This record gives sequence, C-alpha cells and structure tokens, in this order.
Amino acid sequence: QVQLVESGGGLVQAGGSLRLSCAASGPPFSNVVVGWFRQAPGKEREFVAASRRSGGIYLSYYADSVKGRFTISRDNAGNTVYLQMSSLKPDDTAVYYCAAASRYSSTYRLKESYDYWGQGTQVTVSS
Repeated sequence: QVQLVESGGGLVQAGGSLRLSCAASGPPFSNVVVGWFRQAPGKEREFVAASRRSGGIYLSYYADSVKGRFTISRDNAGNTVYLQMSSLKPDDTAVYYCAAASRYSSTYRLKESYDYWGQGTQVTVSS
C-alpha cells in the first residue's frame, strides 16, 4: 500500500513560483508512475503532469496548459516527487493532488489510471 502526502501549497501572486512535494511511503516507489492532478471549484479533476521510469531514466509528461511552466522531478531515491510551478496564473488555482499507479498505462492522463491518491494541497494564485 503506497501512501502519499503532499505539501508546499499556498498563496502566491501571479507570475510567482511554488514547489509542491509528494512524499511516498510503503513499497519501493522508484518504479511507480506518479502523476499530479488538480481540481478547481466546480470543475473536474484534471491531469497536470506525470513521471515514469523507462530504461533507467525518468520520462515526464505535461498537460498543454502547464508545459514550459511546470516541471515534475524526483529525488535520487525516487521517494519524493516534486512539481515546480513557475509563471503561475490565476487559472492555476486549484487543489493539487499527487497520485501513483502501480503500472504505466497509455491512459496516464486519466485519473482512473491511478491506484493511490494523496489528500491534496491548495494552491491559490492571486491576480
């Protein structure tokens, strides 16, 4: 059973930066697919970024809305996953969730592809 705990959310002005962390505990995490999703009030939970291990390196995937502004990364042990967010916009305001999937699937952009979820951390971007 993988347990995920997010941290790092907060209030930031437009154009600012935040770094979210997702700490994992339980079985070895380095080969687990990890995704970040977000959910704004009244909206569906949407894909933000994902990371998976392939051939000894980590591959990253991003939603078009955050590409070039957000970066997903892992620590050397692979037990903590980060989401570095820059050039933040008011539209980025949401609760951000970390998720993990035991296996990679081509449907990694869908929340149904993930088995474990964190509790979420609020990110608010003021204009």
